[in-house]
Amino acid sequence: MEKRAGRQYRCSAWRRRNLPILFLFFFFFFLVFSGAASAAGNGKTHARRINPGRNSSRSNSGFGVQLVRRGDPQRVTIDNGIVAVTFSSPDGDVIGIKYKGIDNVLETLNDDDNRGYWDVVWSKPGDQRGPFDKLRATDFRVVMQDDEQIEVSFTKKWEPSDATVPLNIDKRYILRRGSSGIYMYAVLERLEGWPDVDMDQIRVVFKLQQKLFHFMAISDDRQRVMPLAKDRITGRPLAYPEAVLLTHPSNPEFRGEVDDKYQYSCEDKDNKVHGWISEEPAVGFWMITPSDEFRVGGPIKQDLTSHVGPIVLNMFTSTHYTGKDLNTAYRNGEPWKKVLGPVFVYLNSGDTSTLWRDAKEQMHTEVKSWPYEFVNSEDYPAAHQRGSVVGQYINERLMYAGSAYVGLAIPGDVGSWQRDAKGYQFWTQADRKGRFFIDNIRVGTYNLYAWVPGIMGDYKYSVNITIQPGSKMDLGMLVYDPPRNGPTLWEIGIPDRTAAEFHVPEAYPTLMNKFFRQYGLWSRYTDTYPRQDLVYDVGVSNFFEDWFFAHVVRSAGNNTFRATTWRINFDLPTVDKSKGDYTFQLALASAAEAEKQVRFNDLNAPEPLFSTGLIGKDNAIARHGIHGLYWLYSISVPNNQLVDGRNSIYLTQTRTHGAFYGVMYDYIRLEGPRGT
Repeated sequence: MEKRAGRQYRCSAWRRRNLPILFLFFFFFFLVFSGAASAAGNGKTHARRINPGRNSSRSNSGFGVQLVRRGDPQRVTIDNGIVAVTFSSPDGDVIGIKYKGIDNVLETLNDDDNRGYWDVVWSKPGDQRGPFDKLRATDFRVVMQDDEQIEVSFTKKWEPSDATVPLNIDKRYILRRGSSGIYMYAVLERLEGWPDVDMDQIRVVFKLQQKLFHFMAISDDRQRVMPLAKDRITGRPLAYPEAVLLTHPSNPEFRGEVDDKYQYSCEDKDNKVHGWISEEPAVGFWMITPSDEFRVGGPIKQDLTSHVGPIVLNMFTSTHYTGKDLNTAYRNGEPWKKVLGPVFVYLNSGDTSTLWRDAKEQMHTEVKSWPYEFVNSEDYPAAHQRGSVVGQYINERLMYAGSAYVGLAIPGDVGSWQRDAKGYQFWTQADRKGRFFIDNIRVGTYNLYAWVPGIMGDYKYSVNITIQPGSKMDLGMLVYDPPRNGPTLWEIGIPDRTAAEFHVPEAYPTLMNKFFRQYGLWSRYTDTYPRQDLVYDVGVSNFFEDWFFAHVVRSAGNNTFRATTWRINFDLPTVDKSKGDYTFQLALASAAEAEKQVRFNDLNAPEPLFSTGLIGKDNAIARHGIHGLYWLYSISVPNNQLVDGRNSIYLTQTRTHGAFYGVMYDYIRLEGPRGT
C-alpha cells in the first residue's frame, strides 16, 4: 500500500513538473494536424484567396524578403527565396529575374536596358511620330522594407532642359514574402504649364529567353508553340512591317503562315492574363492585369498582348484600333497625373499542361484582391477610400437592358469614353435584369455611360456623379431611349458595335494562320466581287452571307485602288408624304481614312444626300480587328428622295489612297416617318 502510494506520489510529482511541457507538445501537435487538415480540405486555391501573389505549392514563407547589393552600385536585387529580381540603378529597368534554377528568364543576349522596361511613345505637336522614351530614372530609394515585403522606387523629376518626355516619373516594384512574382506600377505626372505633348503609347515590355520560351497562351483557344524571332528575319515582309510571311522557319510546320503581332490582340475586358511557357524546365511567365481602371478607351478597346520574340506586353495607353481619335494630346499646359497599375508578373512551374490553368487561377485571385492593401503610395487609394454606384438600367419600353455595359469615365459627350485616354474608367456588365454594381471607384467626378449589345446608340446619365471616400450611391432606375424617329421598315446587321455577323471570307491558303486572326482578308473583296460591287436585296439577301464584313476599295493593280459603291435595293409600296421625313440610321463599327457618301435612287447625283466627311484612323481592317471605334449617324431622308415601288440606296467609299481605307458596318436601318 505504501509502495503504491509512493508510486502515485512520484507519478503525480512528475506530472506537475512536466505538465507545461506536455501541454506545449500536444498544442503543437494540434496546430500541425489542424493546419494539414485545413490545407487538404481547402487546397491551394484557398491559400491564394488569402494571399494575392502567393502560390502555396511553391511558396517559401520561411524566407524573408531581402534587398541585396552585390558590390555593383548600379545593380540592386530584391529576393524572397522564390524569385530574385535585379534592377539597374538608378535607371529602374528590370535586368534579371531568377526563378526555379533559371539564373535569368529574361534574354541575356540583350543589353540591360532591353530586357524589362517601361516606355512612352511621344511627340511634340505637329510631329508625325516621336521617339521611344524608356523612362529612365535618376534616383533610387527603398519605400518600405521588412521581412514581409519590400517596395522600391525609381524616380525622375523633369527639367525644362531635358530632351525627354515632359513627365515626372515614379516607377515602383513590390516583392512580397511567399509571392511567386513581382508587382509593378508607375505614377506619371505633368505639372501645370509644362510643354504641349502627345503621348500615344505607354507600356511595359519583357523580352524572355529565346532558347527557353516557345509556347504562347493568350486565351483557352488561342495558344500554341510559336515561330522564333529569327523566322521573321528570314521571312518576307507583307503589306506593312509587322506582318511577315514565314518562308524559311526553323519549324517546317510554320512555312507559309503569316506572323503579325496584331493577330494576338485582345479586347481589354478579356485581357487579364497572357504569357509564355518554357518546356524544359517547365516554367511559365505571365502578365496579370487585375483591373482595367487605368486602361483607356473602355472595355472593348483592343490592344496587343504577347507576341513572337518572345515578348510580353502590358499596354496602358495606345492608339491601336483607335488612331488619333483617342485623345492623347496634352495642350495649353494641361496638368495630368495617373497611376498605371499595379500589374503582376507571375511565374509558375510544374507540369507544362497545368501552367496555363494555374495562371488563370492566379489571375482570379488577383482580381478578387483588388484594390491591393499593400501598396505604399498616397496616389493609390485603398478600398475604404473608394466608393460605389448601384442601379438598374432599362430601355424606353421599360424592359430590362440585360448585359448592358455600364461605366464611369471623365465627364464628356455621349460616347466620349471610347476616346478618353487621360482619366480612370470603371466598367461592369449588368445582369439579365439590367442591375449593375460598380465598386472600388476612385474619388472624383464622373459621367455614367452605358450601351447595350443589341440596341443601337449610347446612353449618358444627365447628372455628374461625384465619388467621395466610402460613398455608396444608388441611382435607382435609369431609362434609355435609343435613337428612333419612326418604325423600322428594314434593317441589316445586329447593333453590337462589331461586324462579326457579316460575311468574313477564308484567308488565302498561302497566308494562313492556323490558330489566330487572319491576315489579308480585306483583299478578298476584289476576289468576291470581281466585276461589280456588292448588291444587297432587302427581303432576299442574307446579311450573314451576302454582306461583306468591310467596305473597302477595289484593287486596280500596281498598288492603285478605285472607289467602291454598294447598293441596297428595297421595295416601298407607297411613300408616305404626309408625316414628314424618313430616317436612315447608319452605325459604323470601324473607320480608317474613310468618307462614306449616301445617295438615294440616283448614283450620279452631283452631291450626296449625306457624307460623313473624312473619318477614322483606327486601322482595324489592316490589324485583323472586327471593330474599331463606334460611329453613329441618324440621317434625315426627305420623302421626295423616295419613290413608290423599287428604291436603291448607294453607299460609296470615296477615299482610295490605300488598301486599308474603308469602314466596317455595325448596323443599318431605314425608318418610316414619325407617327406612321
